[in-house]
Order: sequence, then C-alpha cells, then structure tokens
Amino acid sequence: MRSRDDVLDAALATLNADPTASMAEIAAGVGIGRATLHRHVSTREALLAELGHRSLDRWAQTQADCDMAGATASGDPTTLAACLRANLAACLADAAIFGFTLTDPTMLDAPEMAARTRVLQDVEIACFAAAQQAGVVRRDAPAAWLSHTVFGLLVAARQAERDGDVARRDLPDLILTTFLEGAAPR
Repeated sequence: MRSRDDVLDAALATLNADPTASMAEIAAGVGIGRATLHRHVSTREALLAELGHRSLDRWAQTQADCDMAGATASGDPTTLAACLRANLAACLADAAIFGFTLTDPTMLDAPEMAARTRVLQDVEIACFAAAQQAGVVRRDAPAAWLSHTVFGLLVAARQAERDGDVARRDLPDLILTTFLEGAAPR
C-alpha cells in the first residue's frame, strides 16, 4: 500500500496536469481505487486543503532556506541580492511541484490559507522593501507590487512551459532577468 505522502504527491501531479480532475480521476492518476483515496482524504476539498498547506509549508521553507529574514535584517545589498536570486530559483522549482495551487480558487479563498499566505507574503514584501532601500531593486514601485510580480512570473512560467513556449531549462534565467531587468533591451 502506498503511504499517505506518496498518495498526496501523486494526487498533486494529477492536479497539476488537470486542476479540474475529479476524485475518481485523481484516484486513477494515483493508481489506487477511489475508496482507497477516500481513506487518505475524505473529500476533494480536504485534499485541496492539505495540498495547499503543503504548498505554504514549502514556501515558508524556501524563505528559511535563503534566510530571507536574515537578509532583510542585514540590509546588505550583496546579501539581499543573493537572497532574491536564491528565492526566485527555489520558487520556480516549487511552482513546478505545486503549480496548480498558484491559481486554484480553493487555495486562494480559504480563510486559513489566505491568512498563512499573507504572513508569508509580508515576509517577502519586507525583503523587497529592504532590497529597495539597499538599491538592489527599483524604488519607484511598491514593495507589494514586486511580490505580486514574482507571483505573476511564476504563473506565467508554468503556463509557458505547459504550452511548450519555453523550455524548462530556460525558465530560471528568464524569470530572474525579467524580474531584475524587465523587458528592456539588453
């Protein structure tokens, strides 16, 4: 029998391929029966909530891994730039795993997840504000806008890869340069 984590990982892969998949389709994608899936999660909503919390856990871990709080507190341009680069690369990798959670209404509308998202976004916004003060990123846009821009780039990267418009190997550089340099000629 598959472990709960194996089931959730396979369910996530199924939902990334088809965010509208039913529980029967998810069970088939996991390679188990629907009754077995229901022993792991009682409803589709419970499954989405669990996957949403896993996604938020990963976002928090990504922030910790690049020491976002420490970089923010340091105010050091080199430290902040390195943190932003590491964070963007990690967020892209996380978006490949948790892609559907970026735009699923259940993830965006559930009050508990919205509250957790806001806490994580506030950490990110504080880092962008510190990077602005240090001259690492532009100062003429609200720091919250920079956070939304990263989110938008992650959604765009996921869609561009799914549509075959951009190779996966090119995405890290495209996201980083688009975020840091914009669309200006090089």
